[in-house]
Amino acid sequence: MKYLLIIINLLLLVGCSKNVETIPLVIYDYEDLYMQDFRTLIVDNISGDYQFASYDSKNSQVIQNEIIESVLNNTYPLLVVNPVDRLGVYPIIEKAKSVNTPIIFINREPLKEDLDLWEHVYYVGAKAEQSASIQAEIVTELFGGNPSNLNQYDLNQDNKIQAIILKGEPGHQDAEIRTEAVVEYIEDLGFTLDVLTIQEAYFSQTIAEEEMQNVIDDFGTQFEVIISNNDAMAIGAINTLKENDYFVDTNENGIINRETEPWIPVIGIDGLPPAINLIEQGYLYGTVINDSAAMAQAINELTYSIINNLPLTDLTYPLIDETYIWIDYKKYTPE
Repeated sequence: MKYLLIIINLLLLVGCSKNVETIPLVIYDYEDLYMQDFRTLIVDNISGDYQFASYDSKNSQVIQNEIIESVLNNTYPLLVVNPVDRLGVYPIIEKAKSVNTPIIFINREPLKEDLDLWEHVYYVGAKAEQSASIQAEIVTELFGGNPSNLNQYDLNQDNKIQAIILKGEPGHQDAEIRTEAVVEYIEDLGFTLDVLTIQEAYFSQTIAEEEMQNVIDDFGTQFEVIISNNDAMAIGAINTLKENDYFVDTNENGIINRETEPWIPVIGIDGLPPAINLIEQGYLYGTVINDSAAMAQAINELTYSIINNLPLTDLTYPLIDETYIWIDYKKYTPE
């Protein structure tokens, strides 16, 4: 009798338990360092009775389209997509609309005209112009903040900032905006920026290591700062700079002393944990934090509200124009 009661109680518990919804989370490329961290934060901060099923598009729009076609042939209450190509979302939206599955796009902002195709399409991200503005602020503060009288980091004392820019993927919205806007913001602040070269490193640490070697071969010690579109490329640049003795930890204590040891300023964007470690060790001068923790919270709140048919007016991060949630970037430097 006792065992029968236990079995009945277990059956009642199972019968009373809520169904756990599955939400497809389609990532553009698992190899991207930022997306590795971001995806973990999204999955680890679930705010309700649902779970994410994550998919790797392997940086291929064709593969991503196949994944989305497959998942939309099933019944899901929502789809979360980190697009491979922000210009290639039209068919994704049309397919989702045809089966009445809302979409949250993340990290790579689709065109407004595509987002306007349907009322149940959303975007959570940050404005690339803001990251460039903060990066420009870090650069100009580093060089003393006075455009008519640069400090000791103007190595050749010509009152110009000789810079190398490491650019992400050509044509990628953030790469184009960050590259153009950081130059404009620095010059708008009254500084003269001499861009020696813009090296395309596709947001990749490995490619940045190779491109930085090319920079060293071509320009030697002419450059005074490395401005990188993201932290992964900044880390790659630092690896190559270390190999070529632009950074020298003379006392081998694991930390670069900028007062006594050779170093070169490198500035990134994203705020990846390895980048923060490099700032603490004196190798990376600064970064612009792309607040992925706040974005993950916003994505999860929006997900919970959509799948539970709740009003979208009480979110922690407000929905702008019934479509956008914007998360601010933050400056991170040794100071």
